[in-house]
Amino acid sequence: MTISGVMTTMIQTIRDDFSLLDEWEDRYRYVIELGEALPPFPDEQRIPANKVPGCVSQVWLTTEQGGGPDPVITFKGDSDAHIVRGLVAIMLALFSGRPASEIQRTDAEATLKALGLDEHLSPQRANGLRSMVKRIKRDAEAALKQTA
Repeated sequence: MTISGVMTTMIQTIRDDFSLLDEWEDRYRYVIELGEALPPFPDEQRIPANKVPGCVSQVWLTTEQGGGPDPVITFKGDSDAHIVRGLVAIMLALFSGRPASEIQRTDAEATLKALGLDEHLSPQRANGLRSMVKRIKRDAEAALKQTA
C-alpha cells in the first residue's frame, strides 16, 4: 500500500470511528486521544518559523518534501492544547504523505463538515484550523513551483 493509501485509510478510520460516537463529549475525547497518539515533536522544532500563525493555541508544523515533479509531502505537527493537538492529528491524517497536487485538491472543509467538527468548534479553533490548512496548502503549492 502506498503512503497516500495508508493516509486515506487513516482518515477513513477517523470518519468511521466518529460515526460510532453519538455524544460530542465522546467525540472530543476521541480527538484528544488522536492527539496523544502523535509521535513526539522535537523541542528543537518548536521555533517561530514552524509556528502556525492565526492559532490561539501554539501550533507547530514541519514540512518534508520528497523529490519529483509532484513531490510527496510529509507533515509533522504538535500543539500545546490537547484538543488542538487532536485537530493537528486529523489534519496530518488528511494531508501528510500525499503528493502536492493531491494536497492542493483536498477539501479540508468537506472533511470537517463530514465529521461534524465545523459546527462543534469554537470560532477561534475553527480559525486556527483554517490557518493550518492554508499553511499546508501553501507548502504544497511552493513544492509544486520548485519542481516546475
